[in-house]
Amino acid sequence: MSTLYVVATPIGNLSDISQRATEILSTVSTVAAEDTRVSRKLLNHIGVSPQLESLHEHTSPERLQSLVEKLELGDMAVVSDAGTPGISDPGSSLVAAAVEAGHDVIPLPGPSAIVSALSITGWSFDRFLFLGFLPRKKKDQLTTLNNAAHEPGPLVAYESPHRIKATLENINQAFQDRQLVICRELTKFYEETFRGTAAQAISHFDKQTKGEFVIVIQGAGKAVNIELSDDEISGVIKNLKENGLSGRMLVERAVEITSAPKNRVYQLSLSKDLK
Repeated sequence: MSTLYVVATPIGNLSDISQRATEILSTVSTVAAEDTRVSRKLLNHIGVSPQLESLHEHTSPERLQSLVEKLELGDMAVVSDAGTPGISDPGSSLVAAAVEAGHDVIPLPGPSAIVSALSITGWSFDRFLFLGFLPRKKKDQLTTLNNAAHEPGPLVAYESPHRIKATLENINQAFQDRQLVICRELTKFYEETFRGTAAQAISHFDKQTKGEFVIVIQGAGKAVNIELSDDEISGVIKNLKENGLSGRMLVERAVEITSAPKNRVYQLSLSKDLK
């Protein structure tokens, strides 16, 4: 059987491509890429020219099957525009299809915007919660943020330039006194790191700001133990149900978020109002 290599690529500075990634991209005959135009620049930079095949969030099942058929003929690599495929980027569908077809799937670690941002916070933590791209609607975004309010470790989210101001306003509403580390254009020429509260960030990024953002919100810490009301816990349970969780997984996740006793969460999850 063939091997599918999941290759992490630079998030900005092309010099961050690893030697191993270069070697793999030099040996495979096909590379599945989120945007072939973006990946072509990287491949030109390292001087290789495998066949590029597109793989994005709108890739059809038929297209995916054709990629698996190509994998049958020889090893293949999958890359996203930046960072690691499958982490808020396309790639997981091909990985799942390759595994189902019996192929080996091997990861090639490398640049990560999440880890890069966390590494420069200076905070001590042993866990973090990755929120990906936050919901677009204000109500949904606030629900997501409020549900994560008691997470002891840092919260990490991605954001685009045209939504950064609205998102910071919602973060300020949910976490007024929390410290933030915001990385803009990581590893690129106009790279910038902001440290401060959400209110300070709103003022700092008041003008039209370009680039992609990684927002890191300081966690609640292990010492925080706030008693929540039944309505607040029920709100968390309802949100988790709407996101597809049920049964034991629902209860365990709600307990983790609220720090409420498991039996109390279980009883509230049985409420007819939440069905």
